[in-house]
Formats: sequence, structure tokens, C-alpha cells
Amino acid sequence: MPSHAVHADVVISFEGVAVRRGTATLLHDIDWLVELDERWVVLGPNGAGKTTLLQIAGAQLHPTEGSVSLLGERLGQVDVFDLRPRIGLSTAGTGTAGRIPPRERVVDAVVTASYAVVGRFREKYGHPDESRARYLLEQVGCGPMAERPYGTLSEGERKRVQLARALMSNPELLLLDEPTAGLDLAGREDLLRRLTNLAEDPDAPTMVLVTHHVEEIPPGFTHGMLLSEGGIVAQGLIGDVLTAGNLSVAYGLPLLIERAGRRWFARSAPGY
Repeated sequence: MPSHAVHADVVISFEGVAVRRGTATLLHDIDWLVELDERWVVLGPNGAGKTTLLQIAGAQLHPTEGSVSLLGERLGQVDVFDLRPRIGLSTAGTGTAGRIPPRERVVDAVVTASYAVVGRFREKYGHPDESRARYLLEQVGCGPMAERPYGTLSEGERKRVQLARALMSNPELLLLDEPTAGLDLAGREDLLRRLTNLAEDPDAPTMVLVTHHVEEIPPGFTHGMLLSEGGIVAQGLIGDVLTAGNLSVAYGLPLLIERAGRRWFARSAPGY
């Protein structure tokens, strides 16, 4: 097992990480190093372990085996409630997004990320907090929706609000779990454009994005990891990882991959 020296430029360090639930192994033998300013995409089929990996990287879950360091702090030796505000996390489905009260003002849904809570718990918030939330909503194209109830937003609008919420605490690490899942073509392309702008911003935090589809990788992402059945198929520079051979192994069928401009596209091999 390699030893990752934790220095100032190391944002995520996994060494020999495994996660087991009863007789099921969700992750095994994970060695992973993410450095400052890198933009990683994690790909793989359903059940590959992508979301479990992201939960550990977000200090939401401890591994069964191995060691994990996040932002220079070792899990198990740090108060995660001090660590989590340094990490912006946007999750799909029943995560944070699913717990935002439908009647919550959109601007308040973003502000509460500063306090690591979901749901309004103060009559008024400080002016700096609300000003930053409104600025972030403008950045993601949701400025005019700030006063609307969260429950009235479309799925695409909610995804953009979740991105603003993940950025609210000015995190050092930004984790995005399937940010374009469930969006129509226009909504997907709009969000990918905004994620591209963020990925190419030198002042943006280190980023890790989980997706099922190579078509949903925003330009500007530098590194990739392919997972299958809880293990790593390939990792490294994105151009080295996204090959037909690697994808075919990860997804269990013959695949072809091509690049058009700055986007990736995959399809099954002819005759399959």
C-alpha cells in the first residue's frame, strides 16, 4: 500500500480504503490522491461505489479499513463538524437537497449552508450572509428566484440552487454528486456551461464530480477515476483514463469513445 505524504497541496488522500456493510463490499483497495486546484470526475456504472467514495470525501462516512486525510486532517482524529464547513457538498436524491423545506425562501436555502443546517432557524440572517447568497444565486442564473419558495423551482433550477448552496461557505473542496441527473437537454447543457466556468476559474476550489456519463463531464476537468464493483479500474489524467479499453472494462460491454471539441462521447461498439 503506497504511503501518501500529507502536505499543503494534498486535498484528499485515501490509502487502502475499504467500506463494508454486512457481507457487501462497497469499496475496496482505494488509493487516491487529489491535489490543490485539480478537477476530478469519478465515473462508473450503478453500484460501482461512486457515491460512497464521495461521502467519505465529504466527511459524511468513515471507511471500514484504511486511512483518509481531508484538507490536511485525518478522519478519526478530527471533529468532522469542524471539517465539514470547509467542504461544499451537493448531493442528489435524498441528500441535503431532498431535505430543504418546500416553503423555504431560495435565498435562505443557500444561506443556511453557512451554518451546516437545512431549514431556516433564525428570524433574520446577517447582511453579509444574505449578500453572498444573492451573489451566488446571480452567478448560477437564479438571482430572480431568490424570494421564491424552493418547492416552486424546476429540477434544473434546484440543481443550480444546490450549486450555490455548496459554494456558500467558500469551501476549499467542492463535491458534486450527479449534478445533471434528471435534467432535460437544455437544463443539462446550461448547468454544464456553468460548471465549466467554475472549473476554469483559478480561484475556484478543488473539485470532484460524480457522474454516470462521459457526456456530462464539463470541459476544464483535469483528472478522472473509473470505478467498477467497488474497485478502481483506472485513474490519472483524464485523457489517459477515458479510453475505450478502460470504459469497456468498467461498464462490462464493448464501448467506443470519442472527443468532439472539448466534450467526450461514448457509445457501444458496432455489432454489439
